[in-house]
Amino acid sequence: MSEINNNFIHDIIDKDLENGFSRPIHTRFPPEPNGYLHIGSAKAIWINYTTAKKYGGLFNLRYDDTNPSKEGDEYVKSIYEDLCWLGAQPTGGIFYGSDYFDKCYEYAVKLIKEGKAYVCDLSPEQMREYRGTLTEPGKNSPYRDRSVEENLDLFERMKNGEFPDGSRTLRAKIDMASPNINLRDPAIYRILHTHHHRQGDKWCIYPLYDYAHPIQDALEGITHSLCSIEFENHRPLYDWVVDNIGFENKPHQYEFARLNVTYTVMSKRYLRELVETGVADGWDDPRLPTLSGLRRRGYTPSSIFEFVKRAGVAKAYSTVDIELLEHCIRDELNTVAPRRICILDPIKLEITNYPEGKVEYFDLPNNPNDENAGTRKLPFTRELYIDRSDFAEVPPPKFFRLKPEGEVRLMGAYIIKCQEIVKDEEGNITCIKCTADLEAGNGNPTDGRKVKGTIHWLSASEAQDVNVMLYDRLFTLENMGDMEENTSYNDYYNADSVQKLTGCKMEKALTEAKGGDKFQFVRTGYFAKDTKYENTFNRIVSLKDSFPAKK
Repeated sequence: MSEINNNFIHDIIDKDLENGFSRPIHTRFPPEPNGYLHIGSAKAIWINYTTAKKYGGLFNLRYDDTNPSKEGDEYVKSIYEDLCWLGAQPTGGIFYGSDYFDKCYEYAVKLIKEGKAYVCDLSPEQMREYRGTLTEPGKNSPYRDRSVEENLDLFERMKNGEFPDGSRTLRAKIDMASPNINLRDPAIYRILHTHHHRQGDKWCIYPLYDYAHPIQDALEGITHSLCSIEFENHRPLYDWVVDNIGFENKPHQYEFARLNVTYTVMSKRYLRELVETGVADGWDDPRLPTLSGLRRRGYTPSSIFEFVKRAGVAKAYSTVDIELLEHCIRDELNTVAPRRICILDPIKLEITNYPEGKVEYFDLPNNPNDENAGTRKLPFTRELYIDRSDFAEVPPPKFFRLKPEGEVRLMGAYIIKCQEIVKDEEGNITCIKCTADLEAGNGNPTDGRKVKGTIHWLSASEAQDVNVMLYDRLFTLENMGDMEENTSYNDYYNADSVQKLTGCKMEKALTEAKGGDKFQFVRTGYFAKDTKYENTFNRIVSLKDSFPAKK
């Protein structure tokens, strides 16, 4: 894992420690199990996990399962798998927000008894109307001054299931004139007759996040509750809950900017729509920003954490170029990925002066950047495949690949010269006939002539068929925050975000690859063996890197 750079969160903790803070640093990652984690989640994981690690503290995984209508065990399982895949095992334990429901109820009763909470009969629409605006104060609910006894009775009856969904809420009694709308008597409990994936049908009232979360933090001993910036205005309510319940060891909330990436969105609602409508091939579709999708595509935990680290930790909103993510995986794989040959658009090539039936082997490096990676032997025969893009019947200027009467080097093998083009009745090229400089072999020509181009190749009799998936950006708009008025995500969906190539040719060694194995297909890009479909490789990124080199 990358060395942890200083950031404003660490500065806060350093100052706390200098001022005598003596409790072990304790952080948590609190995902709601209503979808799969995405790369934005990876930032929150990285910040919380590496902060705890840096200070020798503890890191919890806590499922925020307080909204049962959209949650499920599938998401619980996927979240834990993603966390483990990233290498961020929860050293402090695994917890569920729903396991604190009894304590949340107990503390709600305490607030009622102290006159700090009341049962309100206003409908959601009426509550919005009473709440006021950013420039106008709210007005008190007509139910705000109910007696403690009446509130206790109604709250218990809410718990016992006597009232329909949405008919009543329990609200904190704070200040309807507060300039912070979140403090205008926020609802802390609502009625919801819904089966819970973990608690079953025990409860028909559920605590809201702003009430439950600080309680969960306090009960688990969280010291620094690190969350995204949209909760900054909720921090006074967080503190109100902690202070008025009366916890001795109080957690404190600190906010950082969310991770936004070009050409994608982090909306779980929209990602779920893509999955449920069949546009995406499941939550692990390699085009999606989900961690399972990135994993299936071929990204590594270290490349994702390196991306998050280099994107930085700050409070200001920003959108990070997806090319930085691509640079991180490309930079990593360039060093470690074995080289293999795969021809995406094969065309037959015949060496007319090479003996029929003869097979010889040429050594090709497994990784030129790793002297310990060794070489492999590639069979050479009279009939070969090359990529169609490496031949031009009418070549453009400065075309150094194969052309009529032109010479190129077959990578690691002979120099060949194009002699004849064979076409079918429709004028399509079906075969290119060449001669090889058999005397020079895989060395330089004896007459001193220079050959500029080198192309990759495979023996036609030894090559294996394979499917290749070419993935592109999910959206056509660079910054999805710049969508025009009256448009939706669907208006910017890239219909060409995936291209399936069949009939590609790969070298035989690739048949032994296991799901998730990664390679550089020479002159083509970085690819990973798909974990879902047989005999399929997914393009992770191309070879080209336009992102500035790391300083």
